[in-house]
Amino acid sequence: MGFLFVFSLVWCTLFVNVWRLVSITTEDTNRKYRGVTVLKLEMQASRVGVVRDSMLANPLLIRPALGKTKSKGLTCLGPDFVYGTVATIQDGGVSEALSNWHTHSLPTSGSRGHSRRPGKDFVALNREGVKSGLVTAKEHYQYRATHDRRQASLARRGSRVPVPPRIPPDTTFGISTQPSTPICELLEHKYAQRWLEEQQAKERALEERQLNLPKLGRIQETRTTLLRKSRPMPESTPLWKLPRFQQVGPALDTFRDPYARKKAFNAHFSDSVAQTGQLGQGTYTVG
Repeated sequence: MGFLFVFSLVWCTLFVNVWRLVSITTEDTNRKYRGVTVLKLEMQASRVGVVRDSMLANPLLIRPALGKTKSKGLTCLGPDFVYGTVATIQDGGVSEALSNWHTHSLPTSGSRGHSRRPGKDFVALNREGVKSGLVTAKEHYQYRATHDRRQASLARRGSRVPVPPRIPPDTTFGISTQPSTPICELLEHKYAQRWLEEQQAKERALEERQLNLPKLGRIQETRTTLLRKSRPMPESTPLWKLPRFQQVGPALDTFRDPYARKKAFNAHFSDSVAQTGQLGQGTYTVG
């Protein structure tokens, strides 16, 4: 009885381990194609007909799912794939950077940058192609593929490569630091006193300048200034009368005194603005 129990326990343990190994392998395989399987199920749910695997690689045939971004049809390369480029530069790490100081040297005439092959001279090739009678773009393309013409080097053109100016090794770059302000001048308010003295000096200079200005004498009056000060009143022309009535006084005078007469005429003149007629004695034009 004990032997059967031990045998059953060993058999169950072996079965569980095998099942776990198969599950891990299946999970890794499904993880690689999980995106494709999910995308295929989503397409089958929203499309009538058979969905082939080749349709999952074409973004034009993939329909966007609700609430998700549209897939580009790309498959992942697996969890063990490392993206990016491999850095092959061996610079020595932190110890090399702390112990050495690398400087950049100026390019010389025999360096690699000046000895490289110049590029094609397409302008000269197109000119030669036109001289040869070529017209279409295809003919020019074939002509450039079969003929080679390089640009002239800088040495042949007679130009010199600009060389940066040589800077002394003890040169310090940047802006010089401003000298610090003495704390004793801040505590004694030297800057405020200096500003007050400057303002007082400016005021004294302004007063001296005002005193030294030449005084102008009395300006002689001219006819124009006199006319501006005293303008003659316009003479009122009397009303026309017959010659025999010019020396005859009024037979009726209804005003008590000249002041009442003047006051009445002023009131009539101010009221004649709203009345019709040349003398302002007609009907009212307002209201």
